[in-house]
Amino acid sequence: MKRLAFLTVAFLLWGVSAAVAQDVRYDFDKDKDFSRYKTYKWVPIKGADQPDELTARSIMSAIDAELATKGLTKTDGDTADLYVGFQTAIGQEKEFTSYNTGWGYGGGWGGGWYGGGMSSTTTYGSTSTVYVGQLDVSMYDPAQKQLVWRGVASKTLDPKAKPEKKQKNITKAVAKLLKNYPPQLKK
Repeated sequence: MKRLAFLTVAFLLWGVSAAVAQDVRYDFDKDKDFSRYKTYKWVPIKGADQPDELTARSIMSAIDAELATKGLTKTDGDTADLYVGFQTAIGQEKEFTSYNTGWGYGGGWGGGWYGGGMSSTTTYGSTSTVYVGQLDVSMYDPAQKQLVWRGVASKTLDPKAKPEKKQKNITKAVAKLLKNYPPQLKK
C-alpha cells in the first residue's frame, strides 16, 4: 500500500514538472557555415503576431544578451550578416484534474478469507484553462534571402505572474532556445 501511495505521488510530481517545463525545438540549414555570421539586425516578420510593447522589448533584450554571448553584434545597418525576427502566440488548453476520496477495495479480495472488502469511494473532477505561450525566433541570411535557423520555445504561462517572474521566464526560455546556437554539424 505504501508503494502504491509513493508511486501515485511520484507520478503526480512528474506530471506537474512536465506541465511547467519548457519545450524547445530548433532546425537549421545544414549547408550554412554559421561561423561567418558576425552581425545581426532586427527585422519584423510580416503578418506575425506580436506581443505588447513591454513584452516585445523584454524578448528582444533577452535575445540580444544571448546572441552577444555567442559572439554576434547587433547593428542597424542593412549590411548585417543575419536578419533576426520573432513572433509569439498564446494558446489555450483544457486541463482535467480528478481525485477520489478512497482507494476502493480494502486490504484483501472481498470479505472472505483475506479480510477487507469494498469501501466507499467518490471521484471528483474539475477542468481549468491553461495558457501556453510560444516564442518563435527566425534567422535569415539576407544575401541568400533564405531562412537559415529557426527555433521555437513553448511553456505554460501564469497570467497573474508579476513582471519579474515574466522576465525570468523569458530570459530562461531564450537561453534554452539559443543554447545550441550556432549549431554544430556532426561529422
